Amino acid sequence: MSIVHQERLSVATGSPGLHDITAQVAAVVARSGIGIGLATVFIRHTSASLLINENADPDVCRDLQAFFARLVPEGDPLYRHTDEGPDDMPAHVKSALTASALTIPVDDVRMVLGTWQGLYVWEHRRRSTRREVVVHVAGTAG
Repeated sequence: MSIVHQERLSVATGSPGLHDITAQVAAVVARSGIGIGLATVFIRHTSASLLINENADPDVCRDLQAFFARLVPEGDPLYRHTDEGPDDMPAHVKSALTASALTIPVDDVRMVLGTWQGLYVWEHRRRSTRREVVVHVAGTAG
């Protein structure tokens, strides 16, 4: 029998960088009761994104943040969209280079992630905010 389960998570980012949401998404998957299926995680914003990356060494997250700051700097004279501050257009570019949705296999009511993989909301703005993440799980009962 097919099951579909969906929940929205509110994630307080507080600062630019990667914010681990693995536990929150895992809890949604567990509540779904889905044994075999797929979890789709979607962020409803254009200046933040989602990422699956290493969760063992926090230096990975810091290095990614530093790399993207060099790759997409603030204050580039090519930017025309500047009404929302100097970090807004770079945030949109960073979001376009990453992902707004991720799909993760589900087996035995758990996400099938690698040993060192975690799910992150990547906040690209400097201001403190809340981001909405939709977790949609579909499959068969566990």
